[in-house]
Amino acid sequence: MMARAQHSVFLDPDALPRAPAGRPARRLVKPWLVPLLVVLLLVHMAVAMVTTAVQQTPTIDEPVYVGSAADYWHEHNLRYNPEHPPLGKLVIGVGVALADPHVDASFTGDQGALGRHLLYESGNDPGHLMLWARLPVIALTLLFGLVVFAFARELAGRAGALAALALYCFSPDVIAHGSLATLDVPAAGFVLTSVWLLWRSRLRPRRYVPLAGVAFGAALATKMSALPAVPVLLALAAVSVWCASASAGRRRALLRAGAGAALVAVVAVAVVWATYLVVDPRLRWQPQQHVPVVHGPRGLLVELVPFPEPYRDGMRIQFGFENHPWEGFLFGRLYTGSLWYYLPAALLVKTPLGMLALWAAGAVAVVALRRLRPASPYLLAPAAVLLLAAMEGSRNFGTRYAVFLPMFLAVAAGCVLVVRWRWTPAVTGALVAFVAVSSLRTYPYYLPYSNEAFGGPARTHQRLHDSNVDWGQDLGRLADRLRERYPRERVWLVYKGSAVPSFYGIDATDPRRVPARQVHGLLVVSDSAAAKATGRLAALIDSSRPVESVGHSITIYRR
Repeated sequence: MMARAQHSVFLDPDALPRAPAGRPARRLVKPWLVPLLVVLLLVHMAVAMVTTAVQQTPTIDEPVYVGSAADYWHEHNLRYNPEHPPLGKLVIGVGVALADPHVDASFTGDQGALGRHLLYESGNDPGHLMLWARLPVIALTLLFGLVVFAFARELAGRAGALAALALYCFSPDVIAHGSLATLDVPAAGFVLTSVWLLWRSRLRPRRYVPLAGVAFGAALATKMSALPAVPVLLALAAVSVWCASASAGRRRALLRAGAGAALVAVVAVAVVWATYLVVDPRLRWQPQQHVPVVHGPRGLLVELVPFPEPYRDGMRIQFGFENHPWEGFLFGRLYTGSLWYYLPAALLVKTPLGMLALWAAGAVAVVALRRLRPASPYLLAPAAVLLLAAMEGSRNFGTRYAVFLPMFLAVAAGCVLVVRWRWTPAVTGALVAFVAVSSLRTYPYYLPYSNEAFGGPARTHQRLHDSNVDWGQDLGRLADRLRERYPRERVWLVYKGSAVPSFYGIDATDPRRVPARQVHGLLVVSDSAAAKATGRLAALIDSSRPVESVGHSITIYRR
């Protein structure tokens, strides 16, 4: 009983702060104000994400996920996109099913062509279909905001929870990727939910340990990048059950801790299997792409995981990607391979300055303050392990690989308000307001956001590329700009994306396919392509004059 009472402070949202002794307690905040602020923050986030979803054309990865989702729902076949498990695409598929597109069951191309065929060659409206595909991810992103609020409220009270939710709702990375039909935010949010449920398991393990297993299984069934968190979450499950069983004796507590970790593992594995069986109860498996052979420790890991064969083949494909010599771009440098410091550097550019300060202060607070220290492994260990795993990856494509940080560290940042210094509330409020202003200033161009220290979104392309700035999202805006300002001019286009320019009325030619002396008029280049330009394209850009930028991701040159 003493152990249970010792930890109950963390689950009592009104325990911090308490009224001074000798004075009658009074309610400093109206009971309706906190729910109202929560609703306002989430409404702001919803408006930002829906606006972004409406205005952006399909990004590079989205058509693959949308096409695969449609195939799952209509053909019940696992053949497409095996490198990612089905759950996230099933969520996207809910929106696709509600849009009721025409699906060509006779199509036999690869997964990239499948998405383009569904969006542009099957008589469907790609804007309508993409909006419906993005809406379920938007809804999930908003629900994860409630998890951030609830987690922070249990640790830091209502004020800390509101600060945490504000940081989450104004995070440019979360808004940018939460408004797309992709898998990064769903996978990260499910991991956060699992950790929060494990934290609650310290008092009620029978209720929350199985639910934590379901949430973590959902993460594993959404994206394989959650796999490095397996040992961390199993250890946290054991710690939570141990704390709940401390009064039962050491031996019994150890047995219960082991059983709790095993239960999380079993439930998570069951969720992964169930996800595949929902798509195809017969688990027919005929991959549409080459599955590499994986040797060594990685190969042994693939053989040992208790998942369906399509999942294990997906792991093999992912390991194959890790062996590919990808090109990267960082601070003006084009390189082949990966840099271990790429993600920290990219996060430094793309995270609001006030948010960086509160993240650091929050991490220090949960470690330094005795009353918060039990929560530090839950908030910091999963995020640290996932970040280290992402840093080891070979694909230096964007901060979306670390989108879990704005979730976990928002909760930690809310804990700053537990520090009983005179200026803590004022400084925290000022930093949150700074984050809000920085986020609102970039609206609706959240994908190319960079903070004020690096020149804002207009200069992101000078330091980063790919999903950090230009993921093919602005082709529709480019079409409008050409139609309004440059009618009947000759257009030469190098577009990095999955959308089809001709569908949006862009009549353009690739300048790399003709002699340079023939390229006159408007040279339009995606900033990611410009960042990696060599040879003929680099010479064309150098001999042209930049005229304007579209969405901070595509540059129009005059030649």
